[in-house]
Amino acid sequence: MLIRRELAADLTGIRRVHAEAFADAAKPQTLPVEVGLVDTLRASAAWLPELSLVAERDGEVLGHVVCSRAHVGDAPVLALGPLGVLPDAQRTGVGSALMHAVLGAADALGEPLVGLLGHPDYYPRFGFEPAAKHGITPPVPEWAPHFQVRALTAHDASARGEFVYAAPFLEL
Repeated sequence: MLIRRELAADLTGIRRVHAEAFADAAKPQTLPVEVGLVDTLRASAAWLPELSLVAERDGEVLGHVVCSRAHVGDAPVLALGPLGVLPDAQRTGVGSALMHAVLGAADALGEPLVGLLGHPDYYPRFGFEPAAKHGITPPVPEWAPHFQVRALTAHDASARGEFVYAAPFLEL
């Protein structure tokens, strides 16, 4: 398996990953919002192409993760997501490899912090903690139990306040 930056030739595979990873069995004809979110982020000022990564094996895109620009107060930070893996490749280490790669890339780029809305039992293995421990609040108060952040090397603990996602997230 190879983890690398997204290429233009990967767009169909990335759409497939998110369509299948986030499919709702009760609504099989409905395209998951994550598919449109990635497309909308890609067309926005929040898009960071160096933080859109795919997992590929034998020319097939198995997974995708993206970080986009967000803010805490005036401080630029990153929003992670979506992270998707084809159902047949789930629980094989693809998602973990993508997480480690995108966090390493973000750190190497000098980014200070990554925030996400996700399962509180899954993301701590990658160093994520409840955002409240860092004085950061989610944009929707009900998200607090699932809203987490990961401080990177360039983190400045003075960045506190509300986490503000890029506009495409707010349009979901």
